[in-house]
Amino acid sequence: PDVFIELINKIIYHPIFYNNSDNPQLPVPIQLAIFLNATGHYGHAVTVEDMGDWAGVLVRTVYNCYWHVMVAILQHHDDTIHFDPLEAKDQIKIDQVKDWVEEHTCWEWCGGFLCVDSTPFNVYQKPGWHGEGFVD
Repeated sequence: PDVFIELINKIIYHPIFYNNSDNPQLPVPIQLAIFLNATGHYGHAVTVEDMGDWAGVLVRTVYNCYWHVMVAILQHHDDTIHFDPLEAKDQIKIDQVKDWVEEHTCWEWCGGFLCVDSTPFNVYQKPGWHGEGFVD
């Protein structure tokens, strides 16, 4: 719960969560919960339809939640992610994290860190397809 609250505090004031519409957005904690639930599933174990059923919202709302939270989190990318896999000291830390993940989670996550391998959102790097334009 403390990490969830800290994430909310980091993203809640991002302008993407506010609009001038008569149709308000879901509260930020709900959008974050939908996003985290989806990214917390291994591979393609959950569809947007499943997430909509789970959260009691429409599929388009699920996509909007993904988009809003991802944009808000990526705003903090350069201030919060500080490692270089090519640096020896950073590689040691990455290996330590992978060992911890292997010891404390299911075996399918073995070798993963920061994001489970093959999840649709790799938050340790900015999307490369649209480059900096993605976070504008």
